[in-house]
Amino acid sequence: MTYEVVTTLEGAEVLARAKRFFAERVPMYAAFPEKEGPGYLVLRGQGGEEIALAALAGPTGTRVRGSTLLFDQQLDRFLSTLPPVDRVP
Repeated sequence: MTYEVVTTLEGAEVLARAKRFFAERVPMYAAFPEKEGPGYLVLRGQGGEEIALAALAGPTGTRVRGSTLLFDQQLDRFLSTLPPVDRVP
């Protein structure tokens, strides 16, 4: 499943937080960096399952997209910890 949020954080901070979150906050489902570069991070966890994250700067904040097959609940929980951009209706 793919998830997307827009946050006030810079992309590098989002990816750093993801590394800490998936290594420390969900011990039964820990995942660790396998590949990373400017704007993206791939984590590998239990049974070789993957979490892919991308953080792209945009005009209203940093757009963060994440996808996974097994870690849906954990990915959704991580994204909910990111400070959202206040949107004016």
